[in-house]
Formats: sequence, C-alpha cells, structure tokens
Amino acid sequence: MKKHILFIVENQPLPSDVRVWSEIQAVKELGYDVTAISPVNERAKKKYEIIDGVEIFRHPMPVEAKTKAGFLFEYVNALFWELFLSVRIFLKKRFHIIHGANPPDHIFIVALFFKLFGTQYIFDHHDITPENYLAKFGKNTFVYKILLIMEMLTFKTADIVISTNESYKKIAINRGKKNRNKVFVVRNGPDMSKVIFMSPNERLKKGFDYLVAYLGVIGNQEGIDILLKTIHHIVYDKDIKNIGFMIIGTGPDWNNMVRLSKEMKIDKYVTFTGFIPYKNLYEILATADVCVNPEFRNEFTDKSTMIKIMDYMVFGKPIIQFETTEGKVTAGNAALYLDKNDEVEFAEAIINLLNDPEKRKEMGKIATKRIKEKLNWDIQKVNLKKAYTYLEQLND
Repeated sequence: MKKHILFIVENQPLPSDVRVWSEIQAVKELGYDVTAISPVNERAKKKYEIIDGVEIFRHPMPVEAKTKAGFLFEYVNALFWELFLSVRIFLKKRFHIIHGANPPDHIFIVALFFKLFGTQYIFDHHDITPENYLAKFGKNTFVYKILLIMEMLTFKTADIVISTNESYKKIAINRGKKNRNKVFVVRNGPDMSKVIFMSPNERLKKGFDYLVAYLGVIGNQEGIDILLKTIHHIVYDKDIKNIGFMIIGTGPDWNNMVRLSKEMKIDKYVTFTGFIPYKNLYEILATADVCVNPEFRNEFTDKSTMIKIMDYMVFGKPIIQFETTEGKVTAGNAALYLDKNDEVEFAEAIINLLNDPEKRKEMGKIATKRIKEKLNWDIQKVNLKKAYTYLEQLND
C-alpha cells in the first residue's frame, strides 16, 4: 500500500506556492499519495479540489495580516483549521507523514498530536521566523522570544529538517540542536519544464529606453519603499527620465506603495502590475534590461534565499541587490552587490549597469549557466528524495 503524506502550508495557497507544489510532484514520483492543506485567496477560492491527483483542502483566511495582532489572528485561525482538516483527512484515510512548511512555526502542534498515532514529521524550513519578525517589526521583544521557543519546539518535534540553504541548515544544527545527518538542503530551484520562454516585447517599455523589473511580494519588509526612493533619486536628482520600472506582484502593502508612488510624483515611471498570469510575467522578465532586489541587508535577508533572484536568472537577467550571504551564493557573478544599505548607491548602480550593455550581457550569461548547472529543480529534488529515503530508513 502506498504511504500517504499530508502537506501543510499556511502562508500561500496551493498550487501557487511553487516550491511546495514542486515538492509534492517530486514526492508523487516516489510513489506516495499526497493530500494538502493550505489557505484560500482570491485566486484559489475553492475549499476543496483535486489537481494532478492531489486532494487540496483550503481553509478560510479572513485577513491579510499587516500588524502584530493581525498575524496573531491569522495564525490562530490557520492552526484551528489545520487541526480540524487534518483530523478529518486522517479519519478518511490515514496519513503516515506530515510535511509542514513554515512560516509560521506552529505546525509542530498538529504534528505532535498525530505522533501519538505513529505519524512522522518533516519540517520544511522556508523562513527563519524570529528574524523575519525583527525585519517586520524591529525591537527584540517578548514576542521574538516566544518565536524562538516555537522554532526550538519545531526542530525538536521534526524527524528530519529540509533547509532551503546552508545558512538555514546551520541554524537547524546550532540553534535547533538537530543532528546534521537529519538536515537536508533543498534549494528553491526553478522547474525549467514549466517555464515559458518568451521573446522581448518592446511595447512593455511604454516608450522608455530601458525597463527595470522587480518581482515579489509587496509587503512592509520587501523594500518597495526603498525602490521608490531609488526611482525618485534617478528621476529628480539625476534628471534621468528614460528608465521605466515595473513592480510585479501583490501583497498587503500594494495600495500603500501605489499611493506613495503618486505622492512622490514618480507614478509616470512606475507600473504596478498586481497579480498577473505566468505568461505575462515571463514576457516582462524577457523584456527587462535589469532586475532588482531592493531589500536592505538584515539578519533575515542575509540568511534567506529569495526565489525572485532565480526567476530573474532563468531569463538571463543581470541583477542588482544589497550584499547578503545567501544572495551571493545564489547569484554569484550574475549580480552586482552593494555593501551599504543606501538608496543613492542603489540608484547609481542601476544607472551604471544600464549604461554598460556588455557587462549586462556577460552577467546574463553567468545567470543562465548557474541555473542550468547548479540551481534548477531537477538538481534540487535529488536531495529531497534523499531526505525521504532517510526518513523511510528510520522506520526499518
């Protein structure tokens, strides 16, 4: 009989969470049955559906959290539904493994209950939640200490840990006290079989000579305000008005950032796309001259791998970002790195790189090569399969 795995993800609906959906497909290739729990959103409204043979149970998500109180409500709500739906699924068809993806670090509570029935727990470590909290709200507070405790309990409960990079692996070993043999690095690699390679569309530049693109969540820690300040410096301080900027994605701060761009009188130069289909996204990335990650370096960004960087690299785009440990591991020489958190230096880097087509071409080639040889999902899922093989051996 096939073993049954329950995937639980809270911060994105499935199948929109690309990493988790790729993991599910890889696990199915290993012969497991898979059921999943995730939240609903505007693009995934059905409470239940079957996609590619995977049963997906979606729970309500009443608010898109921005404040501490909002996040607390979101997570308590999610925990309630995860417990309720997991019991319902277990009674229908017993699962043998829970594969829980953070944030937040509360799925261990669900896992602890089902461990009473012999279920194993895989912790898929997407975000370092304590550092993420500091990046959002600052101040080392009581909440931060609670998050550290929850993280420790998560590591303690997990039979094995899947880390997205070596920095996270070190945290699992050093802070989480996990045996290094039980920690497996599975990076966020793009699945090249699902990428649609588009030709550049000059009309997307809307009459500008150059297009600079950002892809990602529009939240309070992603640095969109930093990017807008950078654009303001380019347009008004440097008097350069031939560069268009496209900000792709949506999130809790989308309306605030659109309003801020108007207040700064740079909305003529900035297009906020909101959510768009992959085909449109790929066409924008194919057209862009430079791609950017405007997040300042902090304890969270330094150790985290940003999926957007590999999306840029898939299309052979040169990247500008502030210097971080994992940013350099991912992009290598496909990116320019700024050692100071400074909008003016960021603006100057954009201007200089746009004025150097040969360097952009060279960096683009490096990006494509790194994706092909080191970072694509076919390479990463080998380690995922090793993790599951190890877990099976724990039962022998």
